[in-house]
Amino acid sequence: MDRINNEINQLKVTVRLCGVEEKFIINNIYPLYLHDLSEVWKHKINRYGVFENDDTRTLTEQNRVFDIWWEHPNVLFPYLITVDHLPAGLAFVATPPFTPCPPSIHYYMNEFFLLRNYRGKGIGEEAFRQIIKKMPGNWELQTNPTDRNERAKHFWRKTLNTCTNGNYSEELGHHPEDGDKLIFRFSTSSNQVI
Repeated sequence: MDRINNEINQLKVTVRLCGVEEKFIINNIYPLYLHDLSEVWKHKINRYGVFENDDTRTLTEQNRVFDIWWEHPNVLFPYLITVDHLPAGLAFVATPPFTPCPPSIHYYMNEFFLLRNYRGKGIGEEAFRQIIKKMPGNWELQTNPTDRNERAKHFWRKTLNTCTNGNYSEELGHHPEDGDKLIFRFSTSSNQVI
């Protein structure tokens, strides 16, 4: 643990909203995220080499789907995670009506991704801590509940335990499009479990 604390103290981790002028950075990172997810969700690339279920031919076409994140300011929040000023990951936070959550949830962690060389160093936890500090309220995040996703489940349990002083709930649920999910809920406004 001391090694991780020393590493994180030596690195400058920053989470900031990614403006449309820098959207291309997230566009560059996103296929790496989808590649990582393919191991967990067993998604395959289409005949053009793009991680999509349809006939999307290029990454440029795929990236247009994510324009919505820049079309709804103060509702959808595309965060860029940097380490020592270099792109290290992304986090997409949604608010209603763009959430699959109960009405009591203010924020939904739609996507959270760190490039592999930044994992295991406390960077993900620090990035998450910065995000929830900016956005007090009731939160939900979901992840794959299977054994293929042990790394992410461990990360979220450890991070939530640290960032909420253990005040979070965990339950199995079902998403109509994505199937079974492990659902975490917590509140950053009063550290109460919701």
